[in-house]
Amino acid sequence: MKLLLISDTHVPKRARALPVQVMEAVDAADVVIHAGDWVDAATLDLLEQRSRRLVGVYGNNDGPELRSRLPEVAHVELDGLRFVVVHETGPATGREARADRDFPEADVLAFGHSHIPWDTVSPRGLRLLNPGSPTDRRRQPVGTYLTAEVREGRLEAVALVPVDRSR
Repeated sequence: MKLLLISDTHVPKRARALPVQVMEAVDAADVVIHAGDWVDAATLDLLEQRSRRLVGVYGNNDGPELRSRLPEVAHVELDGLRFVVVHETGPATGREARADRDFPEADVLAFGHSHIPWDTVSPRGLRLLNPGSPTDRRRQPVGTYLTAEVREGRLEAVALVPVDRSR
């Protein structure tokens, strides 16, 4: 099962649209996970139409329409692997311990907010993933997203993908 993890798309405030490369990754994925800060409902509509399966949450920059359509926290099991998706996890310091405490049922925690890619494992073995942002790189050299695969209840082939904005 091929996964695409994105967050903090901020359309149309930081970009007029999702990059072509991201849309190609949406088309290639079996499951798209969006960890919040969509900003406009049109991006949610687009991903609902283009994704085979979409799992999303709202973020701090998402208004009433998005909050009425999306949960703050999403729980999904993919091929035996338990995912939790949330926008904010608090400061980087102590994140793994907080995640272990707050999400004891999860195998993978996907989150956003910082626009900074993150891939760590907590003391109890929880995988924490932040794909960065494909449209608002902030202090990063380029925009990013993550791809991964779920095989027989295991997360494999996690890759941070830089966005080529020239396409």
